[in-house]
Amino acid sequence: MAKIIWTRTDEAPLLATYSFKPVVEAFAGTAGIDVETRDISLAGRIIAKFPERLTPEQQMDDVLAELGELAKSPEANIIKLPNVSASLPQLKAAIAELQAQGYDLPDYPDNAVSDEDLDVRNRYDSVKGSAVNPVLREGNSDRRAPEAVKNFVKKYPHRMGKWSADSKTNVATMDTGDFRHNEKSVIIPAADSLDIVQVAADGTETVLYKGLEVLEGEVLDGTVLSASALQQFLAEQVKRAKDEGILFSVHLKATMMKVSDPIIFGYVVRTFFADVFDKYGEQLEAAGLNGENGLAAIYSGLEKLENGEEIRAAFEAALADGPSLAMVNSDKGITNLHVPSDVIVDASMPAMIRTAGHMWNKDDQEEDALAVIPDSSYAGVYQAVIDDCKANGSYDPTTMGTVPNVGLMAQKAEEYGSHDKTFKIDAEGTVLVRNSAGETLIEHEVSEGDIWRACQAKDAPIQDWVKLAVSRARISGMPTIFWLDPERAHDRNLITLVEKYLADHDTEGLDIKILSPVEATKLSVERIRRGEDTISVTGNVLRDYNTDLFPILELGTSAKMLSVVPLMAGGGLFETGAGGSAPKHVQQLEQENHLRWDSLGEFLALAESLRHVSRSEDNKKAAVLADALDLATEKLLDQGKSPSRKVGEIDNRGSHFYLAAYWAEALAAQSEEAELAEQFTAIAKELEASAATIDAELIDNQGHPVDLGGYYQPDEDKTSAVMRPSVKFNEIINALKK
Repeated sequence: MAKIIWTRTDEAPLLATYSFKPVVEAFAGTAGIDVETRDISLAGRIIAKFPERLTPEQQMDDVLAELGELAKSPEANIIKLPNVSASLPQLKAAIAELQAQGYDLPDYPDNAVSDEDLDVRNRYDSVKGSAVNPVLREGNSDRRAPEAVKNFVKKYPHRMGKWSADSKTNVATMDTGDFRHNEKSVIIPAADSLDIVQVAADGTETVLYKGLEVLEGEVLDGTVLSASALQQFLAEQVKRAKDEGILFSVHLKATMMKVSDPIIFGYVVRTFFADVFDKYGEQLEAAGLNGENGLAAIYSGLEKLENGEEIRAAFEAALADGPSLAMVNSDKGITNLHVPSDVIVDASMPAMIRTAGHMWNKDDQEEDALAVIPDSSYAGVYQAVIDDCKANGSYDPTTMGTVPNVGLMAQKAEEYGSHDKTFKIDAEGTVLVRNSAGETLIEHEVSEGDIWRACQAKDAPIQDWVKLAVSRARISGMPTIFWLDPERAHDRNLITLVEKYLADHDTEGLDIKILSPVEATKLSVERIRRGEDTISVTGNVLRDYNTDLFPILELGTSAKMLSVVPLMAGGGLFETGAGGSAPKHVQQLEQENHLRWDSLGEFLALAESLRHVSRSEDNKKAAVLADALDLATEKLLDQGKSPSRKVGEIDNRGSHFYLAAYWAEALAAQSEEAELAEQFTAIAKELEASAATIDAELIDNQGHPVDLGGYYQPDEDKTSAVMRPSVKFNEIINALKK
C-alpha cells in the first residue's frame, strides 16, 4: 500500500495538523494511500535523546534519524511541515515544559565541566538550530509560486508600503574582516579524512575537529569573522543610527546558524550597551549574562543578583540615551535585541522592504531603519532591492513577475552544514585544515573571540543542482541565473564546477547566466517590474533568503510557495512553507480560540505528494485526487475562505472544512475515475448541505481562552478537541475514513 509520511512538528503547523490530517487520511484512503505521522518536533527530538532516563511509555525512537535514512531511499514520500529551529532560550523552555509534564530530563548545563555535563550538553545541542532540515534534505530545492496563488494575488493584492526616494533606510554590512572577505576554498582531489587544528602562539596544538570525512570533488571552505573588526563595525553602526535619527536593528539567523549567529548577537548586545558592560561586564559574564541569549535573558538573570535593580537601571538609561531600537512588540516593550530568535533575517528584511523600509519604534509607529547585517556575503542583495525601491517606488503585486528558486541544499551542502565545524576561538594563533598526509589545505590567523567555521558541498549534490536548474529552465522557458560571486573563494570554485557540468546538458535555446548576487538581484527586480519571470539558482543560505524575499514581495508570504525536493535516490520531500509567524498564531489561539495559520502550503505540498504516488505506484486515483485538490485550492482562494486574522471570522479550521467541501465537489464532478466520482457525490452533497451548521459550530466556538496542555508538547485529547470542534464535520470525515 502506498504511504505518505506527514511530519508532526511544532506550534501553529502542529495545531493545524490536528484539524487537517484527519481530512487527508480520509481522502487519501479512497485511493489506497496510508498517511502516517512521524514526530520530529522539538519536544520529540529532546525526548529521543534521553531514553535511559524515561519510562517505557515516555520513550521515543529517534524518528528524525529514521526519516533521514528513508530520504535516501526511492520509497520516500515525506510531507515536511515547518519545525522550530530552536535557539537556546527556546530549547530551555521546551525542557522546562517537559520536566513539568513528568519527564526526568536534565537541565541544560550552561557551564559544562564534568564528562556527564558535557554529554548532556552535546545531546541537547544536537537538537538546536537547523537540526531537522539537513537530515531530510537528501535532494536539492525547487521552490516556486503556484499559478493559482499568483493569479489570486493579482486579483486581490496584499498591502505594500509606499517607498519614498528620500528614505533613510539602508543596510550596513562589513567591508573587511567578515566571513565573506576571509573565505578560503579548495576542491578536494581525492577522498580523505581531515583534521581542523588550532595552533597557539607557543606552538601548542588543539584538535577542534578530528576526522572530517570528505569526498573527491567536494568543495571545502574555511573562513573567520574577526571579533575586533566586528566590534569596531558595530560601534560605528550604533553611532550612525543615532546620528541619522533612525532605528537601529540587527538581522541575523540565530536559529539556523545556531553557533555563529548567537555569538554575533552577543557582540551586538554588548556593543549597544557598551557603557553598561564596561562597568558591570565581569559580574554579568560571571552570571552567564553575556548577551548571546538577548536582553530578555539578561533582565531575567538580573533578578538573581543583589544589585540587579541597579544594573537594570543602567540598561534602561542606555536605551534612553542610545539610538532608538526597532521593536518586535511595542506594546510589551520587546526590542530587536530582546531575543535572538525574534528577528530572523530572511523574514525580517523582506517584511521591512514590504513596509516601505520601515520598522516599528517604541511608540508603535513606523520609522526608517538601519538594518545591520554584519557578514557581507548576501547583505548586498537586500541593499540592491532597497535601492531599486527608492529609485522606482514600491512593487505592484498585480503586475510583478516571479522569481522561483533552485537551491543547492542536498546532503548538508554549504553553510547550514557548518554547525559542528564552527568554533569561537579562545586564544591567539592559527587554525589549520590538514589532510591525512599532514599537508595544510586552509590556514587562518585568528585572535581570541573570533569565529572560525568550515563548510562543505559535495560533488554529487552540485551535479544534481545543475541538472535541476537546466530542467527547470527547459520546462518553464524562464531565463535562469546562477547567483555566484566571483569575489568569494567558495563561489569561484562553484563557478568552475557549474561551467563544467552545464556542458553535460543540452542547453541550446536556454538563457542561462552566472552573475554575482548583487547583479543578479538588480536584473531580477528590473524584470519583475516588467512582469517578467527569472529563475534564481543559488546556494543554501541564499536559497533560504530568496525563497522568503521574493514570495513575501510577490505573494505577501512565503507560506504560499510550492516547495518540492526531488530526492537524489528517487523519492520525494514536499515542504509546506515557512513558520516564522507561528508563535504569534499559537498565542492568539490560546487567548481567543482563533487560529489564523494558513494551511495553503500544506494543500500545495499534498497535491505534489499525491502526484508522486501516482508516478511511483502507477496509482491513477492518486493523480485524480491531486488534480481535484488543486481545483479545490483555487476555489478556496477565489471564494475568500483562507483564514482571517480576526476572532469571530473564518480561521484555520474553517478553511479546512471548505477545502474538504471543494475537494469532494471536484472529485464528484470529474469523469476519469468513476468509482471516486460515485463515492464523493454523496460526501459533497452532505458537506454542502451541512455548511451552515458546520460554519456555526466553528465560528461560535471562538472568542474564549483554550488550554492545550502544553506549548512544545500539547496534550493530545485537549488539542484534538480544540482543533476539531465541529461535531457534524467530524461525523462526515470519520464516516469517509471507514
